[in-house]
Amino acid sequence: MIRLSAFADEVSVSFDRQLEYLTQAGVRWLEIRFVDGKNITSLTDEEIMAIKARLDNASIGVSAIASPIGKYAIDAPFETHLALFRRTIEIARMLETSLIRIFSFYGSDNTDIDNCKEQVTDRLKTFISEIEGTDICLVHENEAGIFGHSASNCQILMQNLYSDRFQAAYDPANFVWGEKITDNISSCWPLLEEYVSHVHIKDWTLGSKDIGSLPGDGDGQIPELFRKLAECDYDGFVTLEPHMSSGGKFAGETTPAQFDAALKRVRTYCQENGIMYE
Repeated sequence: MIRLSAFADEVSVSFDRQLEYLTQAGVRWLEIRFVDGKNITSLTDEEIMAIKARLDNASIGVSAIASPIGKYAIDAPFETHLALFRRTIEIARMLETSLIRIFSFYGSDNTDIDNCKEQVTDRLKTFISEIEGTDICLVHENEAGIFGHSASNCQILMQNLYSDRFQAAYDPANFVWGEKITDNISSCWPLLEEYVSHVHIKDWTLGSKDIGSLPGDGDGQIPELFRKLAECDYDGFVTLEPHMSSGGKFAGETTPAQFDAALKRVRTYCQENGIMYE
């Protein structure tokens, strides 16, 4: 069963408008990132509880905390970032979600992140140790510029760290944009399939600088991905993050009409492949 979710902050900065959009679009889950222009990890307990009440009133659940954890230089002081991670765990509990989306650190002018496997692994191990004994799972997203920019590097992380507490979030468009490839289903998916428990859907046309494509119209092989999800009986969230008006390092924009079109495509791919979804 696929549970459809969305980065509704692409539709509107206003949290009320995000909830209105999800309701009219028939989407019951939100991957929460920015609320009224503020990153979810920056909010107080009082603000988080007010958000939870608004979510409950709209009958919308949180699929994952779309955190910025790991979008941080590997040679920067770690304690501040670890404190933010600990705060993110608290927020996940308050919003009753077991998933936190994370990344695997940037390099710097003096550091090639590809040469930092041990440092990255050690920091991720520290994160994992913080959630032992809980039901929280960290889902690591492939992303340009971080250690996990390539499928092979993501596979290294999974081979070393995969468990109930650390799994893969698969984003095909990030392989197109960052790695300049158009065959992710044959070159990336086989390396990561057994570790994937979370999927992001945006599509990208090779050469596009900052605007995503309607799912299926770019080079992310979205129809082929849904065939693979059907073959492996994927059971989890599929979160739409279309970036169809603009895309950036920390967020993107998609008009309601564009998001509607993206949702229609995704639902069609589910139906064509016999995938149950809600």
